[in-house]
Amino acid sequence: MDNILQCYSDSRLKVDWNDHRMWIATASIIFNPTFWNIVARREYRSKFITRIFNGNSLNGCYALAATIFILGLIRDGLFKWALDAQPQVECMNSWPFQAVGYLLFGIGNIYVLSSMYVLGITGTYLGDYFGILMEDRVTSFPFNVNDNPMYNGTVMIFLGTALWSLSPAGIYLSLIVHFVYRIALKFEGPFTTMIYTKRDLARAAAQKPVPTKGNKKGGRAGTKRD
Repeated sequence: MDNILQCYSDSRLKVDWNDHRMWIATASIIFNPTFWNIVARREYRSKFITRIFNGNSLNGCYALAATIFILGLIRDGLFKWALDAQPQVECMNSWPFQAVGYLLFGIGNIYVLSSMYVLGITGTYLGDYFGILMEDRVTSFPFNVNDNPMYNGTVMIFLGTALWSLSPAGIYLSLIVHFVYRIALKFEGPFTTMIYTKRDLARAAAQKPVPTKGNKKGGRAGTKRD
């Protein structure tokens, strides 16, 4: 434990904040969730992506999914690009740091990939903003052990990569990813809840029995008397 604390003390300031690559990577990390939240909300309100695809909301969702996926690859590349230019700390090249790094990377990938498998493309990539809603809340793995496995898994992958790269800068960038996702959830969670609440209210209203028109007040039932 003393060695780990000493390593932290020695390495926490070994970050070159003057390197432009560090700031480009940070900008990419912040941009991605900002972009998809703005675009998805505009799609929900105006259907501008759906209109581009001649009213086909599924194709619109696939197009946004491809865009988000590509932006994610660019972000990951910029993250690694930034780390390659940053100082490395040899005290992190020990089995506790490396074991934790590989463990985080492995668990993070399990969370992300299993989430995508359970949710599918439309469930993963904001299909609900296109009106493509899931019937029920997903409660199977990994959602039964983690409320936000996609976001938390991604943070774990970043942090694991930082540890095995011996990079204090990577740890700082991983923390930025974490805080950016926490902020994104403050916007996404309530908005998604609103979408499904509106769906449920509309269904409930549609299932209400329509009252039949009864006899007028004062009218007499039965056969006419002679």
